[in-house]
Amino acid sequence: MSRTNNGGIFIHPTAIVDEGARFGDNTKIWHFCHIMGGASLGRDCSLGQNVFVADNVTIGNNVKIQNNVSVYSGVEIEDDVFCGPSMVFTNVLTPRSHVSRKDEYADTLVKKGSSIGANAVIVCGNTIGEYSMIGAGAVITKDVKPFSLMLGNPARRKGWVCQCGEVLKIEGSKGICTRCDSSYEEKNGELIKIS
Repeated sequence: MSRTNNGGIFIHPTAIVDEGARFGDNTKIWHFCHIMGGASLGRDCSLGQNVFVADNVTIGNNVKIQNNVSVYSGVEIEDDVFCGPSMVFTNVLTPRSHVSRKDEYADTLVKKGSSIGANAVIVCGNTIGEYSMIGAGAVITKDVKPFSLMLGNPARRKGWVCQCGEVLKIEGSKGICTRCDSSYEEKNGELIKIS
């Protein structure tokens, strides 16, 4: 039997939620998830089947984490982020089974509005910029600028995306989204939203 409280938090009966984990209103935790005690999730989040969230992980509001994703210590996810099925976060750059490296976790920050595609890999120690789009299967090995479209292994910027997610066509230094009419300007290797 599922558990739902007055804040609309839904926890599937197969999920394991350790004492001390915190959730915002209307968050949904689905089949076979494990949320450790020091984790904090905002409101309106959805964690798909078989998601693991480690101690001391902070997840913002309206975050969607699809099936088979592990959010390890050292990862912080801001509001409105989408994590696709089976994408991977790491937290140690040089892991060895026989060497404890728990004091070497490298922080990873996923900024507001970003989307990470299915089976993408985010190597630890990097920041994923606001509203960036990480393509399915991409391997992120360095910081990602806001609004970047990142594809490949290792991932490279292949274009820019609108805040709504549409790939932008930049002419000269300007771009207008064909879906929502937002305007952008490319300046010094960055994309800036102007309206």
